[in-house]
Formats: sequence, structure tokens, C-alpha cells
Amino acid sequence: MQVVETKSEGLSREMKVTVAAKDIEEKINLRLQEVAQSASLPGFRPGKVPVGLLRKRFGPSILGEILDQAVNDSSAQALAEKGIRAATQPQVEITSFDEGKDLEYTLAVDILPEITPMDFSKLKLEKLVLKPDEKQIEETLENLANAHKTSEPITAKRKTKSGDVCVIDFVGKLDGVEFAGGKADGYHLELGSGSFIPGFEEQLIGVDVGADVEVKVNFPAEYAAKDLAGKEAVFDVKVHEIREATPAPIDDELAKKAGLESLDALKERIVEGQRREFDQMARMQVKRVLLDQLADSHDFEMPPKMVEMEFDNIWAQFEEQRKQEHDHDDKSDEEHKAEFRDIAERRVKLGLLLSEVGRANAIQVSPEDVNRAMMQEAQKYPGQEQQVLEFFRSNPQAQEQIKAPVFEEKVIDYIIELAQVTEKPASFEDLIKVLEAEDEAKEAKKPAAKKKAAPKKAAAKDDAADDKKPAKKKAAAKKPAAKKE
Repeated sequence: MQVVETKSEGLSREMKVTVAAKDIEEKINLRLQEVAQSASLPGFRPGKVPVGLLRKRFGPSILGEILDQAVNDSSAQALAEKGIRAATQPQVEITSFDEGKDLEYTLAVDILPEITPMDFSKLKLEKLVLKPDEKQIEETLENLANAHKTSEPITAKRKTKSGDVCVIDFVGKLDGVEFAGGKADGYHLELGSGSFIPGFEEQLIGVDVGADVEVKVNFPAEYAAKDLAGKEAVFDVKVHEIREATPAPIDDELAKKAGLESLDALKERIVEGQRREFDQMARMQVKRVLLDQLADSHDFEMPPKMVEMEFDNIWAQFEEQRKQEHDHDDKSDEEHKAEFRDIAERRVKLGLLLSEVGRANAIQVSPEDVNRAMMQEAQKYPGQEQQVLEFFRSNPQAQEQIKAPVFEEKVIDYIIELAQVTEKPASFEDLIKVLEAEDEAKEAKKPAAKKKAAPKKAAAKDDAADDKKPAKKKAAAKKPAAKKE
């Protein structure tokens, strides 16, 4: 094999590779001998077919196989001989080949830059740690007490009010005809709970025991039962009893209902839950600050093709999102692309830096790390955990995809261990204010023409805090007969 470098500009390299005809012929003969051991053709016993006949029958397909193998093997050898660490998949173009002649091709590749990581001990980070919030603990206990509330019939004569539990019979009708699932007797409904479709409970406020009430409601357009969605219904309701709801006492008995031995143990469990959630958010905040410092503290050339591939991914995500959401702003595509290219360059820079830190310090992702990550991913799909795990175990590519963020987190941990980290007690409100202030500071740094141009999803990949902002939960539509179905 002969390798001649024809281009060396920045991080781009091109080489002309020549593989001798005799080497290719030798590989073809070895492959034909392998085929001959099991090949079967009419008139010949298995393993007794002449090699010449096999060459005539299987030669073209074997030649294609050998060419692929020769290109793969020789390109890997060429890169190794030149001491090149490829940043992207090499591009190969065969320039000359005829059977019995040398194979010639060009090999183009971007190489990894030389990266000298900074002294991480000079990094200064502030880590927020949870300062237990008694108010939040009390609110959580009150919510739990409300979840275990009891009710007693009222003794005084009065009309219903929000918070009362009404014992009712009801029958729902569409155009005067009862519909399935719209009837119940002796149903306990807490007024103001929002457990029935909008408008139902409000019409039962201010009525007396024994009242017959005609409740008119419109089922939401997105209602789960398609035959009811968007339709107007009338419910004939009979109010049998008014009960006053009383939250459960906040004591050891409440703790036992939650599966714990005492109120103190329950409070500690609440604090532990708050701390886990806080630590996750605080970790994201520290990571975001760290990534900013790393990006600002390192300057090296980046492989053009890597940046272009990352940019293409961002742009594809943005266009897909824009198509789905019909979301158009006043920015031109050129302005969007300029901003997305900055994002792509930042991601590539950080990715290469973290990869180099991991390589130089022998940071590895163990099978246990991968299994733990797969379990965490599977837990996001209740009831389908086993199927998700089977998918990962039978799909090496999926396992590689899940290894990447695990590796990144291990490298981040390594850097944080070396950095100067000070801890500061804080509440959830303090943490949220810090995150919001950082968002505002980033927005303020953008040139006026670029503000608000970043895609809602695509631009957040390297910003840990943005990935984990609390999402607003959509209230599920509920129908009166939910407990009877």
C-alpha cells in the first residue's frame, strides 16, 4: 500500500491511496477458498467445486466485497500511519480500478484539533444547596391531609358552597337521550374540586338538600370520548345530602397512612424529596455555568464538517418544529442560520473538549453505568419498562446513544471535583431566581438582530437548565360518570 498526502489545510487532509493489485488478488483467492469449503453447484459435491468455476460464478460479488474490505482496511491503516485521529467519517472516492490492476482512491478527512485543556483548579463555581423551607413542608403536609380528608353530614340547614361534598344522583342526556357512562346514584362530589367537566360543579353551588337541578354543560372539544366531545349535554341532578369536608389531622396517623411510622419521619421524607428535586436543578445550573466558563476559556480550530453536521441537525429540528407549530417570527432564515451556526460551533467546541478531557484521563463508561441509565430511561414509561430494556439490549446503536450523556456527566463530575466550589444555602425560589437571572443575562448579551431567534428546542441542548424547566401539566378532561365506568 502506498499513501501520498495531497492536501493539508487547517484540519482538512486529503491523501491518495494505492493498494497493489497482487494484494487484492490475494484477498480474492482467500475468500474463494472459504467459499469453496461449503459451496454447492449442480454436478459437484459440497466443497468439491473447482475454484475456477467459483470465480466465474461468484467473482463479481466477491470482488465488490473485497474492494469494500480493502478500502476500509487500507484507509484505517493510512490514518494510523499518518497519526491522524479522524473527526468525521472519512470520504472515499475511487479514482482508478480494473480487475487485475491497482486500486487507487482519494481519502478526505477532517482531523481532531490539538486541545490543551485549562487548569480546572482555577475554575470558580458556586453550588446552591437546599435550605429546608418550613412553609413548603407545611404546604405539602396540608395537601396530604386534604388527600385523606373525611366528610360529615351538616346539621344546620344551609345551601351548598364550594368545598362541600354533595351526595347526588345524576343522569346525563344528549338531545333528551341518555348516554352511556353518564349516570350514577349516591355519588359523592366535592364542589370546587374540578373533578367533573367544566361548569358542572359551579351549578350545584347555592342549592338546598333535596333540590332537583338541571345542569347544562358543554363537553370539551378534546374530550376523550369522541361521541361526546364538543357536544352540549343536560344532567338531571338530585341533591340528597350535604357533607362538610374536613382534612385529616396532621399527626402520626397521617404519616402511617403515607406508609411511615411518625410525623417526624414523614417530614424527613418530604425534605428528602425536596432535596432530590433541588439537587437536580442545582446540578443543571452549575453545569450551565461550567459549560459557559469552559467555552469562554478555550479557543481552538474546529473541524468544518463536524460544525456543518451539527448545524444541519439544528436546522432540521427547527424546520420540523416550525412546520408542526406553524410558528413564524419576524426573523429571516439568514438571521436564524447565523445564530444556529454559533450554537453549532459552541456545541462542537464543548463536545470535543469534554471528549479530550475524558480520553486524557481515562474516563470510562462501565456496563453498570449503562445499565443504570437504561433503567432510568425505562422508568419514564410505566408499564412498558421491560419492552424498553429489551429494545436497548438488542440495539447496540441505542446503547451507544445512551452512553454519550453518561460519559458527558462523568467528565463534568471530574472537572467539578478539580474546580473551586463554594456552597451556598438557598430555597427553591432562590434557585429559580438565579436561573431566570442567567437567562436574562444571556438574552441581553445577544445582538439585537439575534434576540429571540434561537429555536425553542434545538438551541437548548447544551444548556442543562433549559432542558429541565418545569412543564405546565395539562388537566385531563373528566366526565361525571368517571368512577362508574
